[in-house]
Amino acid sequence: MDVDSAGLSGSAALLTRSRRLAIFAALMIGEFLYGWAWNSVDVLRPFQRSALGLSLVQAGSTYSAQGAGALTGAVLIGQLADRFGRRRVWATIIVGFGLALLAGLLVTSYTQLLAQRFVLGVFTGGVFPVGVSIYVNLFEEQVRGRIAGTLNACFSFSIVALGLALGQLGGHDWHLLLWLGGIPPLLLAGVVLALIPAGSSVDRHHVRGEKLPVRELFHPTVRRQTLLLATMTGLNFFGYQAYSGWLTTYLTETRGLSAAVAGEMVAWQFAGNIAGGFVWGWAADRFGRRFNAVGFLIASAAILTYLAMPGSPMLFRVVGLIYGATLCSSVIWGPWLAELYPPHLRSTAASIFNWGRIISFFAPLITGFLAEQYGLTVAMASAAVAFTLAAVIWLSQRETLPGRSTEAIPTPAQIDPSFVTSSDR
Repeated sequence: MDVDSAGLSGSAALLTRSRRLAIFAALMIGEFLYGWAWNSVDVLRPFQRSALGLSLVQAGSTYSAQGAGALTGAVLIGQLADRFGRRRVWATIIVGFGLALLAGLLVTSYTQLLAQRFVLGVFTGGVFPVGVSIYVNLFEEQVRGRIAGTLNACFSFSIVALGLALGQLGGHDWHLLLWLGGIPPLLLAGVVLALIPAGSSVDRHHVRGEKLPVRELFHPTVRRQTLLLATMTGLNFFGYQAYSGWLTTYLTETRGLSAAVAGEMVAWQFAGNIAGGFVWGWAADRFGRRFNAVGFLIASAAILTYLAMPGSPMLFRVVGLIYGATLCSSVIWGPWLAELYPPHLRSTAASIFNWGRIISFFAPLITGFLAEQYGLTVAMASAAVAFTLAAVIWLSQRETLPGRSTEAIPTPAQIDPSFVTSSDR
């Protein structure tokens, strides 16, 4: 991966190659630990349900609490990073989700569990927007897709590691998984502070805008763009919930497969997601950010094929692999969202990705209604519609990759003339 300083600006270009690679390594470790903390809500669910005597509904609601926290954290923490600096905010995020995970050791009631998961969600919700704004300022546009693909793999591998650790330690004491996921972030935070120079362009941008940066995303200059992007991310979350959320149920109840076989089919999609992240990251760097919208169109076709084809395990594996590999074409959304807005809004802009969770909260209710009225196949097919609409919005937006973009990115002065400083003139 070429990480020359060409295309970088300010102090980011002055950082040595080894320093930038070290920061990227810290980002990778942080992404792995974030994945461990986030996915522990699913992996530990049966143990916490047994320990606290929770019903199925109560156990499932812990994910809702965590998701609500993530939405809150994405909006609030992204703005804090743009306002006060990404270096300190990122270190605080890492410490925060580490301590929040360790707080799970003290939980003794359902209410406490909801509170713990909400707080964990708040801190993990800030990982994506702040992390994106760091590596977008750290590396030039031509490698940001591959950076995003690598971080996607780190997140996915954390799920594998969590599953393996559960198999080895779960039978002894599942609390060990909280210790393993909670202690390393406390150490990583110190490394982050040491690696990222305070006041550098990686840390913050020289232009300071509104006290609430999110308001700038709704300035008349970019309001329509912001609303369309939020809708696009919402359709992505809806589509994922509509299809993947019901997949195991569909395979076991509609297609009559055993739980073991159904689990294998899901694993093939997971494998496709890991491999696809690297491919689509490279494609976005080679052909442009909008090119990856074709992945959503292929994923939509794969969904309809999956629901209509004969019940052959081999076909399920192949089509499932294609779906998983093409769905993650959205891996470029992080840097792309940041590139669409001025540099001083990059963390806040990247948080748009998590705004779509508002729509995902309603996805189980909508798809559940469709399943009851028209059958599970129709409900899951709505995912293809959602991904297709998201692709259409994606293609309607501006390209940001140098050499392929046809429109200029709005400057701070275009967003608000009062932002013009001596360095902007």
